[in-house]
Amino acid sequence: MRWFRFAVLYTCLGLTANAAGAADISALEEMREGDMRKLVFAEAEALPEVGFVDEADSPVDFGQFEGKYLLVNFWATWCAPCRLEMPSLAALQEKFGGDDFQVVTIATGRNPVPAMKRFFEEVGVENLPLYRDPKQQLARQMAVLALPISIVVDPEGNEIARLRGDADWASEEAFKLFEAMLEGAGR
Repeated sequence: MRWFRFAVLYTCLGLTANAAGAADISALEEMREGDMRKLVFAEAEALPEVGFVDEADSPVDFGQFEGKYLLVNFWATWCAPCRLEMPSLAALQEKFGGDDFQVVTIATGRNPVPAMKRFFEEVGVENLPLYRDPKQQLARQMAVLALPISIVVDPEGNEIARLRGDADWASEEAFKLFEAMLEGAGR
């Protein structure tokens, strides 16, 4: 009998937790306005275990960011929309970056580090990392078919939303959305 009660209690707790998570996502979906309407939420999907490299070619993987919400942005030095949106990603990092949130910019394909540094200098970005995916292995695993692509990752390392194309990440709508997301995580 005790086993049966335990099973019922465990099932109820699991259903409640899942319903609460779904309600959070649906509340975030309702908040999408402006460029954030392009942000598509989906069922959580684990990130691939393919890594990337930093500007010194040292290996990096998403496990290094465990416990944080991430906005992973795939870009390239030759990408005109990337040039437009990069300063707004820097502003999002400035506003929310810290223990609970990080903007992770990953240049995919042929992007030499000097060209990446020049790109950041030209657009006035000083607070974002210079990560690279030179062979596009990560981009392929994550179905990045065009640039820019931005992916929201939850603290457990799951993709929960994706935005194709550029967006104004420094807009009032984006700030409200990320503030609600981080508050829901207990920030």
